[in-house]
Amino acid sequence: MGKKVKKEPEAPPKDVFDPLAIESKKVPTVVLMLQSPEEEVLGKASESLYKFAKKSDENKLLLLDLGALSPLLNLISHEDKIVRRNATTVLGTLAGHPDARQRLRTMDVFPALIARLAPEEETVIHEFASLCLAYLSVDFTSKAKILEHNGLEPLVRLLGSPDPDVKKNSVECIYQLVQDFQSRAALCQLQGIPPILELLKSEYPVIQVLALKTLATLSNDAEARTILKQSQALQQILQILELKDLNDLHVEALSVMTHCLDDIETMQLLQQTGGMKRLLTFMETSTIPEVQANAAKALGKAAQDNESRKMLSDQEAEKTLVTLLISDNDDVRAAACQAISAMCANVASKDLFRNDGIPLIVHLLSSENGAVRESAVQALANLTTNNPSNATAVMEAGGVESLVKLLSDDRDVAVAHCGTVIINMASQDILRVSIQGHGVMQAIVKPLQSTNSIVMSKAALTVAAIACDADARAELRNAGGLGPLVHLLKSKYDEVRRNACWAVMVCAGDELTAVELCNLGALDILQEINLSVSRRNNFSEGAQNKLFDNFLPLKYSHKGYLSSSNIINDGFYDCGRIKPEAKLLSLEELSKQEVNDHRAVLLVNASAIEHGPPHSPASDEKADRNAVRSPTSVSRMAKEKPSTRGASPVEDKQDPSSGRSPSSLSRSGIKEKASKGKGKPKKEEDKVKEEEGHTLQEIIIEKKQWLPPFDLILFSYIGDVTKTVLEHPNTRDQVVLLAQFVADKMGGPIEKDKLHEFPWELHISELKFKFKSNIIPIGAITKGIFCHRALLFKVLADRIGIATYLIRGDYNRAWNEVKLQEDSAPGITVVLRPPEAYIVDLMYQPGRLMKVGSADADHYQHI
Repeated sequence: MGKKVKKEPEAPPKDVFDPLAIESKKVPTVVLMLQSPEEEVLGKASESLYKFAKKSDENKLLLLDLGALSPLLNLISHEDKIVRRNATTVLGTLAGHPDARQRLRTMDVFPALIARLAPEEETVIHEFASLCLAYLSVDFTSKAKILEHNGLEPLVRLLGSPDPDVKKNSVECIYQLVQDFQSRAALCQLQGIPPILELLKSEYPVIQVLALKTLATLSNDAEARTILKQSQALQQILQILELKDLNDLHVEALSVMTHCLDDIETMQLLQQTGGMKRLLTFMETSTIPEVQANAAKALGKAAQDNESRKMLSDQEAEKTLVTLLISDNDDVRAAACQAISAMCANVASKDLFRNDGIPLIVHLLSSENGAVRESAVQALANLTTNNPSNATAVMEAGGVESLVKLLSDDRDVAVAHCGTVIINMASQDILRVSIQGHGVMQAIVKPLQSTNSIVMSKAALTVAAIACDADARAELRNAGGLGPLVHLLKSKYDEVRRNACWAVMVCAGDELTAVELCNLGALDILQEINLSVSRRNNFSEGAQNKLFDNFLPLKYSHKGYLSSSNIINDGFYDCGRIKPEAKLLSLEELSKQEVNDHRAVLLVNASAIEHGPPHSPASDEKADRNAVRSPTSVSRMAKEKPSTRGASPVEDKQDPSSGRSPSSLSRSGIKEKASKGKGKPKKEEDKVKEEEGHTLQEIIIEKKQWLPPFDLILFSYIGDVTKTVLEHPNTRDQVVLLAQFVADKMGGPIEKDKLHEFPWELHISELKFKFKSNIIPIGAITKGIFCHRALLFKVLADRIGIATYLIRGDYNRAWNEVKLQEDSAPGITVVLRPPEAYIVDLMYQPGRLMKVGSADADHYQHI
């Protein structure tokens, strides 16, 4: 065996670089190392960058500025696990900065990140890849890309990961994704709900909260609710609610329950299993206001369905809601009121809230919190709708004053609901009077001027409900509410216009208001509305007719007829036909015109004078010349508006306190003081004289005011026909006698061929000169033709109760139409027929009755 020879050591290759341990304290250098081909360098560099990035946002921003994102994105798909892991941790950490997320969205990062969720990857990679996706999934575009690259399935799988961070990141990302309905549907197909339910058992509250939030979003869809029922999720939710230790989860748990209660089958399941009772008990016993508020909202949402309401009522949900009204928290009280509003759709529930609920809700009307006031008045609106007993309960609880104040609230919704409550209450007279007594007409002016269509509509409807008597209408006039109401007639909203027409129709119930409405342009607007097919409504024509019916001078001038229900009272005047666009001047305005050759204005004013009974017919002419201008209802109206309805001839003249006329009272007072002053000291005499001087001065001032002339002759006519015509029980005979009376007072019968010779025009001119005015009392005309006689017939017929029409024709023609029943012979039974219409002859053969449509009637109506 030969001797071994010791080998010489081999020299190292000349072209191999000896390993170099690099230590760098510069971040840019480490970022450059991310482009190294050596795995060890890449791993150590990315590990160092991870430690640097998690220290602060400033560090993250520095790495972004150094361009670290692009190489890191390449490295998360590296074949070396260490490099891949470290790069993923850096990328997930950097995604916490908004600028990094913004840049990542522009890069094709999603396929690589989703690939890191594969089962063979390390848990750390799962954690940071899912974290990065959770950050990015807030953006809608990113959600779509994750779903497009099938990222939902691996995220669902990771819900079962043993690592809590992976679970948290995955469920958070899923929560963001299911905000989109497409992702919700995809999650149901992937059977993703049961794994989320399992997270409710987690020992980490953050995971439980995210799971509940995800379930709350999913429960918006019916398919998801079905899966939740099948998975017995509701029982788990109820268990969470019943555990006080989990009160930090109660808000989110109630959100899930709220959506589930939308489903009638879920409600039935809860009722069958006792879950509904448990939920109501939880609402009462919870000490967390936010939880109670959300529970009340859940109840209110469930009460939107009819069947659900019945089930809630069976479980005495009303008592629970009343209990919540006592809460000190505004959110709880507001939510309880909203739930009560929903429950009010059940008639039985309305009655249950009456005794205990309504007083508490009325108290909330004065809350400083606007949301509470709004919810409370909404609840009252629903409680009082079609329920007079609840409306009475609101008044008994002192709600009227608060409601009237609430009409000035800044919240439009609150004002609208407030109007609804007032309207509901006003259907009862006693409540309407109470509301009116609290100044509702002054308060409603502001809502009438609102720009909100709902508020305007309700305000107009409130006026229609309250303005049923003269006092309420007077308050509205004095408060300046008629102008805004008329303005609503021009509204572009159909409902506002309709309700405004209704309100105008109600307000036009007395002449003073009707006159002012016409002066404000209501009639012109209504006429325009009624000519439009699209804007006309059920009340526009009624409002127009009501204005005409309570302002008869205007009606007769515009329409040329007065019906039997249009009773002519003192203050009526006929100035002839006027054009539709022309304005009807008031009596006072007409009195200021100089005497002209135009058609005379015929005045009806038979109010009683202050000096006792009228004179005999023999002294009528003298009395007419010395006619007293009496301060009647007509004169008072003339100071305010063009026309008014007078009351009885005596009532308008009396002083309310003494029963004597104002003028007679003044004179008697002067005489009385003068007689007493004779035996008094000089100072007292001077005082009496001073008082007398003031009284006389007031009388002089009163006389300076324009008053329409009193028609003493017409007054006597009324007395005469009352004594003579009314003695006959037969209406036909009364019509004939009245026609003969009128014709006799205005020149007697006139032959047809000699009508042109009848000097009525000269007579009218003489009367104008006599009165120094174009206004002539109807009683002063002794030579009248068709238009004069027809007006006088209508005036007298109205005073004694004969129903008659007054119709204007052309060329000074006018006629009266009456409807009479055919008389039957004594002892003969005939079938009762409808009354027939006749025209009364006042010119040719006074008292002759001509059937409407006959040749004689046609000849009488036309030249």
